[in-house]
Amino acid sequence: MIETQVQYLQEAEKCRDLFIKKMKDYGTAWRILRLSSLLDQIFIKAKRIRNLEESTLQLVEDSAASEYVGIVNYAIMALIQNECGVDDEMSMPKDKVLSRYDAFTKQAKELMLAKNHDYGEAWRAMKRSSLTDLILMKILRTKQILANKGKTIASEGIEANFLDMINYALFALIKIRDTQAKPTTT
Repeated sequence: MIETQVQYLQEAEKCRDLFIKKMKDYGTAWRILRLSSLLDQIFIKAKRIRNLEESTLQLVEDSAASEYVGIVNYAIMALIQNECGVDDEMSMPKDKVLSRYDAFTKQAKELMLAKNHDYGEAWRAMKRSSLTDLILMKILRTKQILANKGKTIASEGIEANFLDMINYALFALIKIRDTQAKPTTT
């Protein structure tokens, strides 16, 4: 499980690095988005990954890995919005954004460690496409929770679903990296 922690942190750091670069380019314009809009952004990325998994033709060069990074970052944006609310002024100090980003990454990691322990790293035996499907399922569940005005009767809430999306996307990134790192034999 130590290897998982190291790989997880490496992939999470790549997501954070891209988030910082995009924040320099765009600022915090995403602060105007409602949870449903952020959820739709995650849906678009997960749906594209699924299409890439099922198709032999790819017309846009962005990789599945870049889409998983987008899922991580949009899910963290959604968690920030859920906590802080939408801001029509689109403003939040960058240090506060990164503080919240890091706090939610830490929360996702702690959840991953607990579940990974209890499930015995079952995700390593799964197909990457199954992780994509799980992300899509979490999106649909979250849409239903939003339709229910955030209320659940017997289920995890919005935050738990976004945290799971983050973890599934990071697992997929680890699987991609592991596949790329394996030497090919002929």
